[in-house]
Amino acid sequence: MTINYPHTKKLFLVITFLVTLLLTQIAFSQEPVVQLQVLMGPSGAARWQPFITEFQEQNPNIRVKITEGPNATNVLEDLYTGSFLLGNSPYDLVYMDIVWVPKFAAAGWLLPLDNFLTPGEVAEFLPGDVNGGRYQGQLYRMPLRSDAGMLYYRKDLLAAEGYEPPETFSELLEIAQALQSEEVPWGYVWQGKQYEGLAAMFVEILQGYGAFWVNPGTLEVGLDRPEAIKAVNFLRQTVQEGISPPGVTTYQEEETRLLFQNGKAVFLRNWPYVFSLASQDNSPIQGKFAIKPMPSAPGQPSGACQGGWGMGIAATSKHPDAAWKLIQFMSSEEVQRRFILDNGYVPSRKSLFNDPEIVAKYNHYPELLKVVQSSALRPPIPQYAQASDILQRYLSAALTDRMSPEKAMAAAANETRRLLGVSKPQGAEKI
Repeated sequence: MTINYPHTKKLFLVITFLVTLLLTQIAFSQEPVVQLQVLMGPSGAARWQPFITEFQEQNPNIRVKITEGPNATNVLEDLYTGSFLLGNSPYDLVYMDIVWVPKFAAAGWLLPLDNFLTPGEVAEFLPGDVNGGRYQGQLYRMPLRSDAGMLYYRKDLLAAEGYEPPETFSELLEIAQALQSEEVPWGYVWQGKQYEGLAAMFVEILQGYGAFWVNPGTLEVGLDRPEAIKAVNFLRQTVQEGISPPGVTTYQEEETRLLFQNGKAVFLRNWPYVFSLASQDNSPIQGKFAIKPMPSAPGQPSGACQGGWGMGIAATSKHPDAAWKLIQFMSSEEVQRRFILDNGYVPSRKSLFNDPEIVAKYNHYPELLKVVQSSALRPPIPQYAQASDILQRYLSAALTDRMSPEKAMAAAANETRRLLGVSKPQGAEKI
């Protein structure tokens, strides 16, 4: 019997290949699955879940568990804080509001992200969003969606009387008064209740007057400077002269939106979400309004309070590379485009404001880009929550005539200095 050795050798090689392939498949099937955890509010969880499901399909060895928390931002922050203070947080990823970054980073709860991406990649995002994710020069949060305050105005009313949209605070007051009527009783509505929205609105007025709250580099406090007093007096003037309703000092976003959307105000300071609601078929002002950056004093920059949400990596995460892979996916241009189209939020990537598909659905986004490029940050300091509470209390006292603007801002400045452990600058005026 003759043995065909070449045939046998070929058969042996085929069997060896098949065995190797089988062993490789077994090895991959037994590769450990990485479990990532993140806490989100109900709305965030619902909106991001389809994209996380897609990510898991593309990365079968990474599982992502979303823990659904309350919608209240401050309660979500407290839940994250509590988990970190316990020293063994279950969360790998931190879905966070922009104002949490300094506190979380200063406490050592976040992993710096600078080594994960290049300067060129960072430059693709809005500068305000990026700066809001930094603490002491390092990046700790990748922006997923942006937000910024702006001025809404009734373009039909302004056009009928030959007015151009206001560029300065004085023009805003002049036009608002001129266009008030029985049908449109209020000239300007804004958020004046004692809550975080008051602080967010006020940083825009401060920047517009060339003033500042806290310099994060030096911790200098500017609330008692003359420019800051002018900012308070501007808001008081709108109430005292009947341009804003007496109840504006109790209003949050929705009260002001409803007044404007129902045709009862000429101007509104609010966030981007108002645009889609005021554009619905049942809106009395559908097609009659437009947006622009906030006014300012002559020679001073406009201010748009920088808001928005992003994602960072917990310093205690055992899977930082997998966590970054998810952040990279969620912040990518393609995913962000689809997320914006689905939910109508503001992009954090500059290119998407003029993306043809997005502009076809939201034709005001090119104009919105002008707004978000004039961002004003709330002070990126670890003690931000306490500093905001101080400002809210004293600013509310000034707006409701319980204290004079000078005394209120002097008290706010001094209490903020005590919080930060700094002294009043020598030579500063005594009030």
